[in-house]
Amino acid sequence: MIPVILSGGSGTRLWPLSRAKKPKQFLPLLNDKSMLQNTLLRLKGLPALESPMVICNEDHRFMVAEQLRELATEQADIILEPVGRNTAPAIAIAAVKAVADNPDALLLVLAADHAIRDIPAFHQAIELATPAAQQGKLVTFGIVPTCAHTGYGYIRKAEQTDASLTAEVFTVAEFCEKPDLATATGFVNSGQYYWNSGMFLFRASSLLAELKQFAPQIVTCAEQAMLKASRDLDFIRLDKTAFAASPSDSIDYAVMEKSANAVMVALDAGWSDVGSWDALWDVMAKDEQGNACRGDVLLDQCRNSYINAEERLVAVIGLDDVVVVETKDAVLVASKSHIQAVKNIVTKLQSYGRSEVDLHREVFRPWGKYDSVDNGNRYQVKHITVKPGAKLSVQMHHHRAEHWVVVSGSALVRNGDNEFLVTENESTFIPVGTIHSLENPGKIPLELIEVQSGSYLGEDDIVRFEDKYGRN
Repeated sequence: MIPVILSGGSGTRLWPLSRAKKPKQFLPLLNDKSMLQNTLLRLKGLPALESPMVICNEDHRFMVAEQLRELATEQADIILEPVGRNTAPAIAIAAVKAVADNPDALLLVLAADHAIRDIPAFHQAIELATPAAQQGKLVTFGIVPTCAHTGYGYIRKAEQTDASLTAEVFTVAEFCEKPDLATATGFVNSGQYYWNSGMFLFRASSLLAELKQFAPQIVTCAEQAMLKASRDLDFIRLDKTAFAASPSDSIDYAVMEKSANAVMVALDAGWSDVGSWDALWDVMAKDEQGNACRGDVLLDQCRNSYINAEERLVAVIGLDDVVVVETKDAVLVASKSHIQAVKNIVTKLQSYGRSEVDLHREVFRPWGKYDSVDNGNRYQVKHITVKPGAKLSVQMHHHRAEHWVVVSGSALVRNGDNEFLVTENESTFIPVGTIHSLENPGKIPLELIEVQSGSYLGEDDIVRFEDKYGRN
């Protein structure tokens, strides 16, 4: 069984914590591990589990690699989608790769950003689904509904079951779009409908056979994208032309709604897609007043609220059913009854060209991270952290000079034709137009303060001559 983790989402409904360059699957929303890491950790204990495949986009590749490294799962295949094409092409890529090694391989397809509280129940559902998948069935996991939710699609189980399947595996009668409240209430009261989780288990060859019948172009493009794929450090780069030619379609529309082999296993394990702030509040531990808090928070006369303090003390008085999220560069205050309108704020930020929709003040790079501490007319101050053994690209800037002050650790600096070591409380100056590089040759993180000055300080004023991470 090969876990296939789909990690291409943007998670804008959890702004300002989740942003395009670091969406919710990479954030520690429930505990000290990210959602992606929790997805992988909950697989421990399943039998005959192979190394996972993680499918993500180009911008997130180094975060995926670093978070897998933290879990000691460096053997995972990280497959880079050159463009977004929805779930069917992504899963087809995983199936094509798996079949090349083992036609009987089972693919356990999971989203990187879901929460599941009851891990034993999750494992039991997978074990119940395995025999059906081995028989060639396409198994989806239907969530036992806890309310008439209008934000999920639904699956209706058939009244007649397949005699070749166990009693816990149901034939799928139909997939239903997200309903209005009255329809959802009828669904739940009938006992025949389940939330569509977007999780699947099937044999790779079975999935490809169904795709060839119902969406053959997706398979053709996936095969060509893998045939022409290339290795780049820890990553598998799909051929962009071939993958971009694929139709954009979900696995439900492409196959599951049309296949006679679609079956369902019920899952009652405290599942949530954590698709909004109120959904996150719902799955978190709460105090006696129903408040879920993270960070340095003080409350007085508050009930049923979610408060997240990332950087400083947040005090809330006399508010019920609110969401307050504080980050280094943005604060969200909203009624839980209006929390779906976060998407409207994100749309406005995009229309204004605001960087807060894409980037946090703290930005992660393959070599470490930087925090934009201050900026103004013709200057910017950054706190830079470089991981042991890591190196920034050999580069130059047309419009800015840089002054580096080492706070801790040691820096191996190239400044024009000179190369030298800069240690704690020492500094160096990089003039405009000078080729330079920065490396951490030590065993501890290198921390320095960088002061940029010049007429233009944008991140696109970088001319790279050499980069160990393959960036242009």
